[in-house]
Amino acid sequence: MRKGYTGCLTVCLAFVLLSMSMLGGCAKRDIEEGRDDMSGLEWQSVSSVDQEEAAEPVVFEGKDMEGNAVSSDIFGNAKITMVNVWATYCNPCLREMPELGELANEYEEGDFQLIGIISDVQEGAAQEDLDAAAKLIEQTKADYSHLLLNESLYLALLMEVRAVPTTFFINEDGVVLDVVIGARDKTAWKEKIDGFLEEEQQE
Repeated sequence: MRKGYTGCLTVCLAFVLLSMSMLGGCAKRDIEEGRDDMSGLEWQSVSSVDQEEAAEPVVFEGKDMEGNAVSSDIFGNAKITMVNVWATYCNPCLREMPELGELANEYEEGDFQLIGIISDVQEGAAQEDLDAAAKLIEQTKADYSHLLLNESLYLALLMEVRAVPTTFFINEDGVVLDVVIGARDKTAWKEKIDGFLEEEQQE
């Protein structure tokens, strides 16, 4: 039974990481050739998701970089949660993370929180991989919780992810409000966050 579970997890993760690595290579070439870091990953807001599906709350269990258990209950800590899926090889991801770190500290705790998911570092990864990810987080000053990829997170959020960065906006009930593909600057993210908070206050 355990062998079958591990095999399924390996196949699922391999598929996701393969898709992401191909796109990450394109983004890297864009930067090396001197183009803007967002040119390889033009952002788009995905708001055409089936409303009945979108109403289903996200449920997961996982661990953060420090090995602490984290579950979907965390969404109840803030009106809006921004979940940023990134990868250690993704230049656009790393270039937007310093401003994400700033955003994480500019809102009241009960209003907004930011969580990262490291798409290419799994639970149980080698210490050198964990150390490399931790170093990038420190260098980019992305001082917010970062979760390690596992099957639960994959099934809950990453099954349809085909590019990094991909960012989810989730309300306190765990319902996905929107999905944004690609990197954006701080001003654009702040406008989106403020819009969601305003909508939450009106309800």
